[in-house]
Amino acid sequence: MPLGGALPRPRVFSSFQDERAHCRNTLARAFRVFGRLGLAEGIAGHITVRDPEFHDRLWVNPYAVHFSRITADDLICISKNGEVVSGDGPVNAAAVAIHCGIHRENPDVVAAVHTHTTYGRAMSALNQYLLPVNQEACAFFENHILFRGDVVVLSDDEGTRIGKSLGKARHAIMQNHGLLTTGSSIEAACYRFISMERCCEIQLLASSAGQLYPLSDDEARKVKASVGSDYVAWLAFRGIMDVYSSEEQSGIDV
Repeated sequence: MPLGGALPRPRVFSSFQDERAHCRNTLARAFRVFGRLGLAEGIAGHITVRDPEFHDRLWVNPYAVHFSRITADDLICISKNGEVVSGDGPVNAAAVAIHCGIHRENPDVVAAVHTHTTYGRAMSALNQYLLPVNQEACAFFENHILFRGDVVVLSDDEGTRIGKSLGKARHAIMQNHGLLTTGSSIEAACYRFISMERCCEIQLLASSAGQLYPLSDDEARKVKASVGSDYVAWLAFRGIMDVYSSEEQSGIDV
């Protein structure tokens, strides 16, 4: 527990208009952070968040705009069926299929992240779960699935199957495809994606060096209880966004 003062908490808004503006700005900042961290692969990948007022609508990135260049004005609002409600520009059909299915089948999911990263794709080729080999990996213990489906997801049925397959888990290794994370906030879903990508890297590196010695199930559950909450993930990504926002404002080329 922290010493010497209270930690920050998510803002509470007095109007949907203010909360919507905050969500759009946060989502755009999250895309730019992902771009700067090298978590973009060409024009693939998407992050979505539910509209705070109309829960059957999602805000998503426009197709073929690099993550590092996305602003709040670029974002597009789509219905649960993938119809554009607000904004201009094309939307990736895979974003519609995957994210509409996830949000439709999991009402508690506020935000979802999927993009094609180096270690996530490497891990997805192995048919292996993440093991609790360190503190960070424990956050995913008993909280992620292996999903085998279409590598290119374009149909609503496939998106629904992904959403249903999650069950009580909130993250997935999509076999031969990549990683998927969700959360109760943009920040939580995004930090979990960054962490999951790094956990894949660590497991791949460690397994290439020798035998893995993961924590026991009981140990992993205890660590998960300490580090696995969406609030901890929200707090972690908030700090990451603050760093990159300061660099943007200072004109630092990162």
